[in-house]
Amino acid sequence: MSHWAQGPYTVINRAKYVGNGTPRYRSGWELSFMKFCDTNDNVLQWASESIAIPYRHPLTGKMTQYIPDFLITYRTRNNTVRAELIEIKPKKQSVIESKMSNKDRAIVAINYAKWDAATKWARNNGLAFRVITENDMFHNGRA
Repeated sequence: MSHWAQGPYTVINRAKYVGNGTPRYRSGWELSFMKFCDTNDNVLQWASESIAIPYRHPLTGKMTQYIPDFLITYRTRNNTVRAELIEIKPKKQSVIESKMSNKDRAIVAINYAKWDAATKWARNNGLAFRVITENDMFHNGRA
């Protein structure tokens, strides 16, 4: 599945989707995650792009907003309820490597600034923040 797919997602379990309007996926990975949230019995509620978090852009120094991909509430294996902000991102945009171009380094630096703000915002609001890459989503080539 291409991770460049985009479009509206048709929610199957309307009672679980607590976002505004029709969710839109911006990659095949986000589409896979939406399907997971919508159909997994342990996911109690989910929303797409529902929270705006202020952060300082590291290259311009200006305050702007970061909107994480998902807000989910789910039941853990220990039967406790947990809420998390989730960002779906290719691994290459989440780790600085020595052979990267300056443009790619800038993308990662911006992501780090967003994720730092999201981590603090989540902690202050009783949530967790997590970045999910293809390594987390796909095991043995399967979603």
